[in-house]
Amino acid sequence: MIKILFFISILIIVTIIIVGWHFSSIIIAPKVAKYNYTYDYEVEKGKIKVEVFNNLEKQEVYLDSNYGYKIHGFFFPNKDSKKIIILCHGITWSLYGSVKYMDMFLKRGFSVFIYDHRNHGLSGGKNTSYGYYEKYDLKKCTDWIFDKLGKDTIVGLHGESMGAGIALQNIAIDPRIVFCIDDCGYSDAQELFKYRLEKDYNIKKMPLVKLASIISKIRVGWKFKDVSPITTLRSVEIPILFIHGEQDDYVPTFMCNQMYSVKKGYKEIYIAPSAGHAAAYWKNKDEYEKRVDGFLKAINII
Repeated sequence: MIKILFFISILIIVTIIIVGWHFSSIIIAPKVAKYNYTYDYEVEKGKIKVEVFNNLEKQEVYLDSNYGYKIHGFFFPNKDSKKIIILCHGITWSLYGSVKYMDMFLKRGFSVFIYDHRNHGLSGGKNTSYGYYEKYDLKKCTDWIFDKLGKDTIVGLHGESMGAGIALQNIAIDPRIVFCIDDCGYSDAQELFKYRLEKDYNIKKMPLVKLASIISKIRVGWKFKDVSPITTLRSVEIPILFIHGEQDDYVPTFMCNQMYSVKKGYKEIYIAPSAGHAAAYWKNKDEYEKRVDGFLKAINII
């Protein structure tokens, strides 16, 4: 009987570890869309106007990450502008997901920089860390911009979903950033993963997230609690515009409200009516641009 109980105990432990490893893999190695597919999709949905995009002056770049891979991106100059926005795309996608926001900034006098996060698009890297490593790749992009345009350049960030989470972590390590626009970013990765686990698999009390976090720490060097934009926000005071879809059930809207409540210094918030995840701009384009315009004027950028 003791041997049987011992065997059952070992079997349960092994099963839990396997399940935790699998959940860890879902987190750190998400299924990423092919680069060319993301372009075709954005064109099909009308979010990239091919003729307009192709006629824009642009420079393709490959930057050196701190972690041994290349960071792929495009720089779109706007005459001799000394203002630039870096656009950060969402998870599983590519820099082409940022193109829909470009015109909003180009017509307000900004140059634009878009790039692929690690493990996405044409950038290197074998896993995704939701900002733990990516924030340093973003800093590399900013380094390149200052080398290109000069130290007096005004640099702002706009992030969508995971890109917003990355941007919010980056501003804590790079004081050169002047402002940030957070579109549907998460407040805390561990809390988000708990929410997704319950939402997707109806698992509430099983300590799977903590186990997967420990496994991820062993596998790739970071645990889920290491990714917490709401913690980052307690240490920064640059102006931030928080944007979130009212009906976002992927990254819940309450996370935006939480971050807004703890943010010190100048801040604005826009909850876009009837918009789901990463749809605030597409569902409410005129109001979205109006809010961005008002924010940039309030902080004397335009």
